[in-house]
Amino acid sequence: MGLIASDLRGKTIGLASSGGLDSCTSTRWLTNRQVNVVSLIADLGQPDEPDLEAVGQRMLACGAVEAIIVDAQSAIAEAGLQVIQAQAKYEGGYWNTTGIARHVTVAALLPELRKRGIKIFSHGATGRGNDQVRFQLATNMLMPEMQVYAPWRDSAFLTAFGGRKEMIAFCKKYKLPVKATLKKPYSTDANMLGLTHEAGELEFLTTPADFVAAEMGVWPQAAPEKAVIVEIQFHEGKPIYFNGEVYGPVDMFKLCNQIAGRHGIGIGLHTVENRFVGIKSRGVYEAPGMELLGRCYEYLLQAILDRRAKEFFDYISLQLAKQIYQGYWFDKASQMLRAALSEVTKLVTGTISVKLYKGNIFYVMSGNMPHSIYSATTSSMEKIGDFNHEDSEGFLRVLGVNARALAAAGQIGEEV
Repeated sequence: MGLIASDLRGKTIGLASSGGLDSCTSTRWLTNRQVNVVSLIADLGQPDEPDLEAVGQRMLACGAVEAIIVDAQSAIAEAGLQVIQAQAKYEGGYWNTTGIARHVTVAALLPELRKRGIKIFSHGATGRGNDQVRFQLATNMLMPEMQVYAPWRDSAFLTAFGGRKEMIAFCKKYKLPVKATLKKPYSTDANMLGLTHEAGELEFLTTPADFVAAEMGVWPQAAPEKAVIVEIQFHEGKPIYFNGEVYGPVDMFKLCNQIAGRHGIGIGLHTVENRFVGIKSRGVYEAPGMELLGRCYEYLLQAILDRRAKEFFDYISLQLAKQIYQGYWFDKASQMLRAALSEVTKLVTGTISVKLYKGNIFYVMSGNMPHSIYSATTSSMEKIGDFNHEDSEGFLRVLGVNARALAAAGQIGEEV
């Protein structure tokens, strides 16, 4: 049986806090039960909370004995690059922005707990979602001695709060500084890599994706009428130059978010996906920088990988996407997949230009790719290069041996 609130009386716990409704409610509810709550706020460059000091003050006002801000911007940027290098998108093209952020958050916060001698880690993820799995498994893997308390799996908490309505009423009663209102039609989770919108009105498939108010850019129909061309230079899998200027990972993501978002790139991806707990979930996602960098990376890969390498790469992408989504980013399988991926990543050097226009990314040009196996002369339909069309006669004769054998053995359907 997991920890419940009565087990925590008089103890100190570390609560992963966003400053939202769940964090504020949980903090005050636990404080009322004589639990000492240390609020831990991961700085993931979340665009919806530019002032994390204010978040800390909010948590203190809700009863936290201490509010600690942990800088994880570099960590989330590096993790985002790894997702791009793996092209690790989950069902429907979701860039796993919240999934990878949970792993980064746990890795950033646990050392702060150990430093303070705190042995109980808490989070506000619900019992129906994926985040509870990610928080739990990442903690179990990185610091197995750490206990995990989840209010949304505590019967006393569930009895007190059936949902947002009761939580908002609770916060009003105690005059807690929460932004949430009953009028907000959906919930949002944010970090530097992207936003995920779900719940509320979005639970109904009759609600269109553009019901969501874009926060990292604009919907394509509101994007500028004039297209823009951008040039990104990669070195061994990492974007180094943007339009000729050098940027580190954090600034690169922020710049790409700004420019791609302005042109409606990566805004409003709708997907009905399979949660790890076995239920369907509808989400609307924003990830302008991930989509821009990810597409450019994909274009470079097209020139670098041969058929067999591409098939294996696609397998790695699928498996790593599931590993991130399901909470296994730190396990041995993910380590092995990333090790295999490194053989590809070190080959991805090159310059790519793309045109951004009303939500679309159009290929313009690529070059300076020392590991490209594409040859314009070899692939040409003209009589140039070292490929002799007549050589295909023998190739087709060899392939035809098997084709005729299948027909002779009656293994071909009656299609003619």
